[in-house]
Amino acid sequence: MNLVFVYGSLKRAQPNYPYMTDSNNGKAEFLATAVTVQKYPLVIATKYNIPFLLNLPGQGNRVHGEIYRVDEKMLEYLDWFEKVPSMYQRTVVELEVNEVADREEKEEKLSPGSITEAFVYSTTTYQPDWPSLPTYESYDSNGDHSLKFVLREDRK
Repeated sequence: MNLVFVYGSLKRAQPNYPYMTDSNNGKAEFLATAVTVQKYPLVIATKYNIPFLLNLPGQGNRVHGEIYRVDEKMLEYLDWFEKVPSMYQRTVVELEVNEVADREEKEEKLSPGSITEAFVYSTTTYQPDWPSLPTYESYDSNGDHSLKFVLREDRK
């Protein structure tokens, strides 16, 4: 099993969350909310208003998101979904755990305030102006940024 940190449209209550719960894609279990130890620029870009985490450690904000335990099938699905390696890369990020999910089987290392590592999808290539875009601590497709997320099936 692998740990994956999601910060954008795959989080609970976000437009692509159903992909995380579709058992045809594999298994994903929500473990905890967390924040990156280092700062990263989380920007909303392209005409589809997609959230991107730029792999520029030390810039931007500590980014809030969710940690999931995923099986190999889901990890392969997420690699496909995130277009690794052409659009995103999968790297390891250090996270500070916030709230741990109520589960019968507790992960010893996941407790509030503890530090853990998980895979994260960050951009491999981006436009030169993206680092100067507004950055966010947390992504919400219905946030006050007024940038409506466009689902993949609605993109032309």
